Amino acid sequence: MPKTIQEINDKIRKGQAVIVTAKEMKDIVSERGPEKAAKEVDVVTTGTFGAMCSSGAFLNFGHADPPIKMQKVWLNDVEAYTGLAAVDAYIGATELSISKGMEYGGGHVIEDLIAGKEVQVKATAYGTDCYPTKYIETAITLEDINQAIMFNPRNAYQRYNAATNTTDRTLYTYMGTLLPNMKNINYAGTGEISPLNNDPTYKTIGVGTRIFLGGTQGYVASEGTQHNPKSGFGNLAVTGNLKRMSLEYIRGAVIPKYGTSLFVGIGIPIPILNEEIAKATAVRNSGLKTGIFDYGVPRLQRPLIREVTYEELMSGEVEVKGVKVKTAPLSSQTISVKITKALKKWIEAKEFYLTEPADRLPQESVFKPMKMKSKTPPVSEVMSRPVITIGSKGNLAEVSNLLVEHSIDQVPVVDDEERLLGIITSWDITKATAEGKFDIESIMTTNVIHSKPNESLEEVSRKLEKYSINATPVIDEQGKVVGIITLTDINKVYRRMQR
Repeated sequence: MPKTIQEINDKIRKGQAVIVTAKEMKDIVSERGPEKAAKEVDVVTTGTFGAMCSSGAFLNFGHADPPIKMQKVWLNDVEAYTGLAAVDAYIGATELSISKGMEYGGGHVIEDLIAGKEVQVKATAYGTDCYPTKYIETAITLEDINQAIMFNPRNAYQRYNAATNTTDRTLYTYMGTLLPNMKNINYAGTGEISPLNNDPTYKTIGVGTRIFLGGTQGYVASEGTQHNPKSGFGNLAVTGNLKRMSLEYIRGAVIPKYGTSLFVGIGIPIPILNEEIAKATAVRNSGLKTGIFDYGVPRLQRPLIREVTYEELMSGEVEVKGVKVKTAPLSSQTISVKITKALKKWIEAKEFYLTEPADRLPQESVFKPMKMKSKTPPVSEVMSRPVITIGSKGNLAEVSNLLVEHSIDQVPVVDDEERLLGIITSWDITKATAEGKFDIESIMTTNVIHSKPNESLEEVSRKLEKYSINATPVIDEQGKVVGIITLTDINKVYRRMQR
């Protein structure tokens, strides 16, 4: 007969409930089958610990005397959102410090508060009759403020894309550092012990489900933002009391050259109400798939390199096109297992009881991209062509004449089939003249920053800014020069769009 959550809670009170971790449940179902496992086991504890950028906390500072209606507020130089009441603010994990930049952010402020450290507070206001103070500078600890409520709009993804990079340059992304030429693959999630993988159709996890959050008890508030269950990318919005949390399970983080985040520990008990749920908790990493995507293409729809299982990802290397590529996790399996064990102990000690969800999570919602009223054209629609080029056997005088005749600043160097070999700029010519060099092969820059016809103008703008250049040649899949795009070309498009 199916069990109920109330019956399981009664067994917990009497010390009769059988609690196992997600890792233990796999073997139980494998040895005894889902039917017997459902009869024998009452609760399966799951866990995940990883970077969860969509996290933060609501803070209430209490009223000053004379009072202030905070218009802007900074905690350790990290701005918090104040569009709430007079002395309420929301500190987001990814907001960066004004003075320290990417070395410190909202996630670190949250960590410092949990650690009991003093946090510097600065606030400005426009002043009103009832809130006359216009500026405050003080320092607070977690004990000094009234409420500190963690509220994370998007946590505990069911699964996540793996990332690699096929370009010839290192990329710094929210998936960590991706080495050039597909030298590594980064992935997130804890696979078979992760909460939503053990209840993929949300039979027991819903609004109001009591969970382990950051070392204390919290709750599922709703489905998370960008909840996309049809694609296996369901996630949760969660909340809990920051004052009761532990640095074991909440830590600020820096993702190199990308920004800051917050590592969050979440554990969810799965009540084994029937055979179907027992079978779901038997999921193995070998049966959990995700995609390896090329983050070298910074678009919403990135190219899929191949499908892969979590078993392969967790093995330390994945074979791609006959080559073994090293993998690295952005989530901690060790701490996640620790969460499953801690939650198991809480339930066995009668310190944690299960809750009946007040509402089920949606299973039909689909993630929609942003609605764009105007869209920037791709490089192919903006680039200049035909391109003035020169062969590698030319000389300095020929290049100089081309620059003057066509009023341009650079000339791509090509072979007989118009494939890009290098580039010569007016600066290269000035330098070559000073050094007494006159042949193109000794003058040209061979490591050329280039673009592709299908790239967006945003991508090209970032290249120009990153490398302090004002143009890039555009090459096709064969490496042939098909155009050139300049900062002037891009600015013309943006000006037209702003009219």
